[in-house]
Amino acid sequence: MTGSPYTDLSRPPLNATRLSRALIVPGGLWTRLDLRTETGSTNADAVAAGQAGEPEGLIVVAERQTAGRGRLGRTWTSPARAGLAVSVLLRPGDPPRAASQDPEHPEVGGVAISRYGWLPLLAGVALVAAVSRLAELDAVLKWPNDLLVDGGKCGGILAEVVPGTQPAAVVVGVGLNVTLTEDELPVDPDGRKATSLALAGAAATDRDPLLRAFLRSFAAWYGRWRAAGGDPDRSGLAAAYREHCDTLGRRVRVLLPDGSELTGTARDLDSDGRLVVRTGAGQERAVAAGDIQHLR
Repeated sequence: MTGSPYTDLSRPPLNATRLSRALIVPGGLWTRLDLRTETGSTNADAVAAGQAGEPEGLIVVAERQTAGRGRLGRTWTSPARAGLAVSVLLRPGDPPRAASQDPEHPEVGGVAISRYGWLPLLAGVALVAAVSRLAELDAVLKWPNDLLVDGGKCGGILAEVVPGTQPAAVVVGVGLNVTLTEDELPVDPDGRKATSLALAGAAATDRDPLLRAFLRSFAAWYGRWRAAGGDPDRSGLAAAYREHCDTLGRRVRVLLPDGSELTGTARDLDSDGRLVVRTGAGQERAVAAGDIQHLR
Protein backbone atom coordinates (compact mmCIF):
# COMPACT_ATOMS: atom_id res chain seq x y z
CA MET A 1 0.00 0.00 0.00
CA THR A 2 3.03 2.30 -0.14
CA GLY A 3 2.06 5.47 -1.97
CA SER A 4 -1.65 4.65 -1.80
CA PRO A 5 -3.91 7.67 -1.32
CA TYR A 6 -5.79 5.64 1.31
CA THR A 7 -2.88 5.27 3.74
CA ASP A 8 -4.02 8.47 5.50
CA LEU A 9 -7.76 8.11 6.02
CA SER A 10 -8.02 11.63 7.43
CA ARG A 11 -7.07 12.87 3.95
CA PRO A 12 -9.08 10.84 1.45
CA PRO A 13 -8.50 11.37 -2.28
CA LEU A 14 -10.89 13.25 -4.52
CA ASN A 15 -12.95 11.25 -6.99
CA ALA A 16 -12.85 12.60 -10.54
CA THR A 17 -15.93 10.69 -11.71
CA ARG A 18 -18.15 11.95 -8.90
CA LEU A 19 -16.89 15.52 -9.21
CA SER A 20 -17.40 15.54 -12.98
CA ARG A 21 -20.97 14.23 -12.63
CA ALA A 22 -21.77 16.92 -10.07
CA LEU A 23 -20.12 19.89 -11.79
CA ILE A 24 -20.31 19.33 -15.55
CA VAL A 25 -23.96 19.87 -16.45
CA PRO A 26 -25.75 20.92 -19.66
CA GLY A 27 -25.60 24.69 -20.13
CA GLY A 28 -23.13 25.10 -17.28
CA LEU A 29 -19.78 26.84 -17.21
CA TRP A 30 -17.64 23.78 -16.51
CA THR A 31 -16.76 21.57 -19.48
CA ARG A 32 -13.95 19.25 -18.32
CA LEU A 33 -12.26 18.24 -15.07
CA ASP A 34 -8.60 17.19 -15.05
CA LEU A 35 -7.71 15.67 -11.65
CA ARG A 36 -3.99 15.06 -11.20
CA THR A 37 -2.28 13.10 -8.45
CA GLU A 38 0.65 15.51 -8.54
CA THR A 39 1.72 18.46 -10.65
CA GLY A 40 4.08 21.38 -10.51
CA SER A 41 1.39 24.05 -10.85
CA THR A 42 -2.29 23.78 -11.72
CA ASN A 43 -2.09 27.32 -13.10
CA ALA A 44 0.74 26.34 -15.44
CA ASP A 45 -1.24 23.29 -16.59
CA ALA A 46 -4.34 25.39 -17.28
CA VAL A 47 -2.30 28.04 -19.10
CA ALA A 48 -0.78 25.36 -21.35
CA ALA A 49 -4.25 24.00 -22.09
CA GLY A 50 -5.47 27.48 -22.96
CA GLN A 51 -2.58 28.01 -25.35
CA ALA A 52 -3.45 24.69 -26.99
CA GLY A 53 -7.00 25.89 -27.69
CA GLU A 54 -8.93 24.35 -24.77
CA PRO A 55 -12.37 25.97 -24.53
CA GLU A 56 -13.59 27.89 -21.53
CA GLY A 57 -14.61 25.80 -18.53
CA LEU A 58 -11.60 23.56 -17.89
CA ILE A 59 -10.97 22.71 -14.21
CA VAL A 60 -7.51 21.49 -13.21
CA VAL A 61 -7.21 20.03 -9.71
CA ALA A 62 -4.10 18.55 -8.10
CA GLU A 63 -3.88 16.39 -4.99
CA ARG A 64 -0.35 17.72 -4.50
CA GLN A 65 1.47 20.74 -5.95
CA THR A 66 5.25 20.98 -6.00
CA ALA A 67 5.69 24.43 -7.55
CA GLY A 68 2.49 26.35 -6.94
CA ARG A 69 2.47 29.93 -8.22
CA GLY A 70 1.93 32.89 -5.93
CA ARG A 71 2.04 36.65 -6.28
CA LEU A 72 5.37 38.40 -6.86
CA GLY A 73 6.84 35.22 -8.35
CA ARG A 74 6.66 33.22 -5.12
CA THR A 75 6.31 29.44 -5.26
CA TRP A 76 4.93 27.02 -2.70
CA THR A 77 4.31 23.31 -2.18
CA SER A 78 1.43 21.47 -0.56
CA PRO A 79 1.31 18.07 1.16
CA ALA A 80 -0.75 15.46 -0.64
CA ARG A 81 -4.51 15.79 -0.12
CA ALA A 82 -4.09 18.38 2.67
CA GLY A 83 -5.62 21.24 0.73
CA LEU A 84 -7.32 22.33 -2.46
CA ALA A 85 -5.25 23.36 -5.47
CA VAL A 86 -7.53 24.24 -8.36
CA SER A 87 -7.25 26.38 -11.49
CA VAL A 88 -9.91 27.23 -14.04
CA LEU A 89 -9.63 28.40 -17.64
CA LEU A 90 -11.86 31.30 -18.65
CA ARG A 91 -12.41 33.18 -21.90
CA PRO A 92 -14.42 36.24 -20.83
CA GLY A 93 -13.47 38.16 -23.96
CA ASP A 94 -15.37 35.71 -26.17
CA PRO A 95 -19.11 36.15 -26.76
CA PRO A 96 -20.89 34.16 -24.04
CA ARG A 97 -22.47 30.83 -24.85
CA ALA A 98 -26.19 31.38 -25.42
CA ALA A 99 -27.19 28.95 -22.68
CA SER A 100 -25.24 30.91 -20.07
CA GLN A 101 -26.64 34.37 -20.81
CA ASP A 102 -28.75 36.08 -18.18
CA PRO A 103 -32.04 37.15 -19.83
CA GLU A 104 -32.19 40.19 -17.53
CA HIS A 105 -28.81 41.44 -18.82
CA PRO A 106 -28.37 40.14 -22.38
CA GLU A 107 -24.93 40.85 -23.88
CA VAL A 108 -23.73 40.00 -27.37
CA GLY A 109 -20.01 40.71 -26.90
CA GLY A 110 -17.29 39.69 -24.51
CA VAL A 111 -16.01 41.46 -21.41
CA ALA A 112 -13.46 44.26 -21.87
CA ILE A 113 -9.99 43.32 -20.68
CA SER A 114 -9.98 46.32 -18.33
CA ARG A 115 -12.60 44.48 -16.25
CA TYR A 116 -10.50 41.30 -15.88
CA GLY A 117 -9.18 42.67 -12.59
CA TRP A 118 -12.45 41.58 -11.04
CA LEU A 119 -11.78 37.88 -11.69
CA PRO A 120 -9.55 37.22 -8.63
CA LEU A 121 -12.02 39.22 -6.56
CA LEU A 122 -14.87 37.10 -7.93
CA ALA A 123 -12.94 33.98 -6.94
CA GLY A 124 -12.51 35.43 -3.47
CA VAL A 125 -16.26 35.99 -3.08
CA ALA A 126 -16.93 32.39 -4.16
CA LEU A 127 -14.24 31.02 -1.83
CA VAL A 128 -15.35 32.94 1.25
CA ALA A 129 -18.92 31.78 0.64
CA ALA A 130 -17.88 28.12 0.50
CA VAL A 131 -15.67 28.33 3.58
CA SER A 132 -18.18 30.31 5.63
CA ARG A 133 -21.06 27.97 4.81
CA LEU A 134 -19.36 24.57 5.06
CA ALA A 135 -16.49 25.15 7.48
CA GLU A 136 -18.62 27.57 9.56
CA LEU A 137 -15.71 29.96 10.03
CA ASP A 138 -15.62 33.76 9.96
CA ALA A 139 -13.54 34.11 6.81
CA VAL A 140 -12.73 37.47 5.22
CA LEU A 141 -10.85 38.68 2.16
CA LYS A 142 -7.67 40.75 1.94
CA TRP A 143 -7.42 42.61 -1.37
CA PRO A 144 -6.63 41.33 -3.91
CA ASN A 145 -5.92 37.66 -3.36
CA ASP A 146 -5.96 36.31 0.22
CA LEU A 147 -8.54 34.48 2.31
CA LEU A 148 -8.01 35.17 6.01
CA VAL A 149 -9.30 33.19 8.99
CA ASP A 150 -8.57 34.47 12.51
CA GLY A 151 -6.13 36.91 10.94
CA GLY A 152 -4.07 34.16 9.30
CA LYS A 153 -3.79 33.41 5.60
CA CYS A 154 -5.79 30.29 4.81
CA GLY A 155 -5.99 30.61 1.04
CA GLY A 156 -4.63 32.50 -1.92
CA ILE A 157 -5.77 33.41 -5.42
CA LEU A 158 -3.74 34.12 -8.54
CA ALA A 159 -5.13 35.19 -11.92
CA GLU A 160 -2.95 35.35 -15.03
CA VAL A 161 -3.59 36.07 -18.68
CA VAL A 162 -2.82 33.19 -21.05
CA PRO A 163 -0.06 34.41 -23.41
CA GLY A 164 -0.80 34.35 -27.12
CA THR A 165 -4.60 34.19 -26.84
CA GLN A 166 -6.93 36.66 -28.56
CA PRO A 167 -9.27 37.68 -27.05
CA ALA A 168 -7.20 37.12 -23.93
CA ALA A 169 -7.98 33.98 -21.96
CA VAL A 170 -7.44 33.96 -18.19
CA VAL A 171 -6.53 31.30 -15.66
CA VAL A 172 -7.67 31.78 -12.08
CA GLY A 173 -5.98 29.57 -9.51
CA VAL A 174 -6.95 29.00 -5.89
CA GLY A 175 -5.07 27.32 -3.08
CA LEU A 176 -6.83 26.54 0.20
CA ASN A 177 -5.20 25.12 3.33
CA VAL A 178 -7.67 22.51 4.59
CA THR A 179 -6.05 20.00 6.98
CA LEU A 180 -2.47 21.26 7.12
CA THR A 181 -0.87 21.01 10.57
CA GLU A 182 1.30 23.72 12.12
CA ASP A 183 4.52 22.16 10.84
CA GLU A 184 3.08 21.76 7.30
CA LEU A 185 2.04 25.39 6.84
CA PRO A 186 3.91 27.37 4.19
CA VAL A 187 6.46 29.83 5.53
CA ASP A 188 5.73 33.41 4.56
CA PRO A 189 8.92 35.30 3.60
CA ASP A 190 7.59 38.35 5.47
CA GLY A 191 6.75 36.33 8.58
CA ARG A 192 2.99 36.70 8.30
CA LYS A 193 0.78 34.16 10.01
CA ALA A 194 -0.74 31.24 8.10
CA THR A 195 -3.43 28.81 9.14
CA SER A 196 -5.69 26.03 7.84
CA LEU A 197 -9.36 25.25 8.18
CA ALA A 198 -8.58 22.41 10.59
CA LEU A 199 -6.35 24.56 12.80
CA ALA A 200 -9.05 27.22 12.91
CA GLY A 201 -11.61 24.68 14.18
CA ALA A 202 -13.64 24.15 11.03
CA ALA A 203 -16.93 22.29 11.35
CA ALA A 204 -16.08 20.33 8.19
CA THR A 205 -12.83 19.63 6.34
CA ASP A 206 -14.05 17.30 3.58
CA ARG A 207 -12.44 18.66 0.42
CA ASP A 208 -15.06 17.25 -1.96
CA PRO A 209 -18.01 19.41 -0.81
CA LEU A 210 -15.69 22.41 -0.36
CA LEU A 211 -14.52 22.12 -3.96
CA ARG A 212 -18.06 21.64 -5.27
CA ALA A 213 -19.36 24.61 -3.30
CA PHE A 214 -16.54 26.87 -4.46
CA LEU A 215 -16.87 25.95 -8.14
CA ARG A 216 -20.67 26.25 -8.13
CA SER A 217 -20.50 29.66 -6.45
CA PHE A 218 -17.77 30.74 -8.87
CA ALA A 219 -19.85 29.67 -11.87
CA ALA A 220 -22.91 31.53 -10.59
CA TRP A 221 -21.00 34.77 -10.00
CA TYR A 222 -19.11 34.47 -13.28
CA GLY A 223 -22.38 34.00 -15.17
CA ARG A 224 -23.86 37.15 -13.62
CA TRP A 225 -20.67 39.16 -14.19
CA ARG A 226 -20.36 38.09 -17.83
CA ALA A 227 -24.03 38.65 -18.54
CA ALA A 228 -23.65 42.19 -17.18
CA GLY A 229 -20.74 42.81 -19.57
CA GLY A 230 -18.27 42.72 -16.71
CA ASP A 231 -20.06 45.51 -14.84
CA PRO A 232 -19.35 44.87 -11.14
CA ASP A 233 -22.27 46.97 -9.94
CA ARG A 234 -24.97 45.58 -12.23
CA SER A 235 -23.84 42.03 -11.46
CA GLY A 236 -23.78 42.64 -7.71
CA LEU A 237 -20.15 41.54 -7.52
CA ALA A 238 -18.78 44.84 -6.21
CA ALA A 239 -21.26 44.92 -3.33
CA ALA A 240 -20.54 41.29 -2.44
CA TYR A 241 -16.79 41.86 -2.44
CA ARG A 242 -17.06 45.00 -0.31
CA GLU A 243 -19.15 43.07 2.21
CA HIS A 244 -16.42 40.48 2.75
CA CYS A 245 -13.28 42.60 2.25
CA ASP A 246 -11.33 43.25 5.45
CA THR A 247 -8.94 45.65 3.69
CA LEU A 248 -11.44 48.44 3.06
CA GLY A 249 -11.40 51.10 5.75
CA ARG A 250 -8.01 49.99 7.08
CA ARG A 251 -4.67 51.74 7.15
CA VAL A 252 -2.48 49.85 4.68
CA ARG A 253 1.02 49.75 3.29
CA VAL A 254 1.18 48.80 -0.38
CA LEU A 255 4.43 47.34 -1.72
CA LEU A 256 4.22 48.18 -5.40
CA PRO A 257 5.69 46.04 -8.21
CA ASP A 258 8.35 48.69 -8.94
CA GLY A 259 9.67 48.42 -5.37
CA SER A 260 8.14 51.65 -4.09
CA GLU A 261 5.67 51.88 -1.20
CA LEU A 262 2.37 53.62 -0.66
CA THR A 263 0.80 54.16 2.76
CA GLY A 264 -2.71 55.37 3.45
CA THR A 265 -6.31 54.30 4.00
CA ALA A 266 -7.93 51.74 1.71
CA ARG A 267 -11.04 53.69 0.83
CA ASP A 268 -12.82 51.74 -1.91
CA LEU A 269 -12.56 49.79 -5.17
CA ASP A 270 -12.86 51.46 -8.55
CA SER A 271 -14.83 50.15 -11.54
CA ASP A 272 -11.91 47.94 -12.64
CA GLY A 273 -11.38 46.32 -9.22
CA ARG A 274 -8.37 48.44 -8.29
CA LEU A 275 -7.85 49.43 -4.65
CA VAL A 276 -8.29 53.16 -4.06
CA VAL A 277 -5.88 54.35 -1.37
CA ARG A 278 -6.09 57.81 0.19
CA THR A 279 -2.68 59.04 1.31
CA GLY A 280 -1.93 61.26 4.28
CA ALA A 281 -1.73 64.19 1.89
CA GLY A 282 -5.35 63.61 0.89
CA GLN A 283 -4.55 62.31 -2.59
CA GLU A 284 -6.21 59.19 -3.93
CA ARG A 285 -4.40 56.58 -5.95
CA ALA A 286 -5.86 53.48 -7.64
CA VAL A 287 -3.60 50.44 -7.18
CA ALA A 288 -3.91 47.57 -9.68
CA ALA A 289 -1.30 45.28 -8.13
CA GLY A 290 0.80 45.15 -5.00
CA ASP A 291 1.51 43.33 -1.77
CA ILE A 292 -0.85 44.67 0.91
CA GLN A 293 0.00 44.91 4.60
CA HIS A 294 -2.75 45.75 7.07
CA LEU A 295 -1.47 48.31 9.59
CA ARG A 296 -2.71 48.69 13.15
